[in-house]
Amino acid sequence: MKSGLSNDPGLMKSLLLHSIDIGLVLALIYMVLVIIGERRTLWMVRGFIVLMLASALSHWAGLRLLSFALNSLVIGSAVSMAVILQSEFRRFLEQLGQGEILQMFGHNRRNLPESDNIIDEIVEAIKQLSQNRIGALLIIETNGPIDERDFSVPGVKLNAELSKELLQTIFQPKTLLHDGAVLIREHKIISAGVILPLSERIASRQLGTRHRAAMGITEQVEKCLCIVVSEETGSISLAEKGTLNRPLTGNKLKELLEERLFLSGSEKSTKSLPLVNIGRQIGSKGSELISWVFHQSPSGPRKKR
Repeated sequence: MKSGLSNDPGLMKSLLLHSIDIGLVLALIYMVLVIIGERRTLWMVRGFIVLMLASALSHWAGLRLLSFALNSLVIGSAVSMAVILQSEFRRFLEQLGQGEILQMFGHNRRNLPESDNIIDEIVEAIKQLSQNRIGALLIIETNGPIDERDFSVPGVKLNAELSKELLQTIFQPKTLLHDGAVLIREHKIISAGVILPLSERIASRQLGTRHRAAMGITEQVEKCLCIVVSEETGSISLAEKGTLNRPLTGNKLKELLEERLFLSGSEKSTKSLPLVNIGRQIGSKGSELISWVFHQSPSGPRKKR
């Protein structure tokens, strides 16, 4: 008499469907986590996932009243998140419509400069501005676009090719845009004259406005770096996660930028999206289960007579 999973097509089909179901859910969660790189937003997504799991468990346990309450809460949370994360959802739908959704699963997905020339242009401009004691403030995106709502004033759109000459021109004291920050995305200067939120930390109040602005935006948005040139002393600073690294030489600035901007895509996604590792581990176990099912002998083991 035959035994084992191979003798029960219904069980094999059920296992296969459940594996596909789990895989699709993990893929959906992965895409959401890739789109939402901000830690403050990521906590909301985690909370929403916990609510969905609690709702499913209460339904499975037959707790009707609790299940009804949790289902209502899940629906309300989904509507609220659709409003709060409208820019992220818009970007997701744009990528889906353009057929770029598979790029989210690439290991080398980065929104970073792909050439040392970009860093060289930035560093050369900063060195010249520092020597001439011309104040400057640059925001460099490191892991996806920054939402304009994080700025006090989004500034003037430029969408121009990055060059040291253009950077030096923007920050000349007689130009209209020199007081704000410049937003850099990949090899483009996206906008200039950007007004940033100021840090409210006590230590920052002893610093100038540019330094407080650099600390403020990097406290609020983790996926960026800020370079500051002091108008009074010409000193160079680099702000990251609300912390100022200063004073820096041109060579040290270049070294730090290369270190921060050219991390591998897998390392970057691992650091910013800790839940992805869990998903990959579960997916790996699921693939092992599917492989085990399909590698069973067609005849299966026979019982001893």
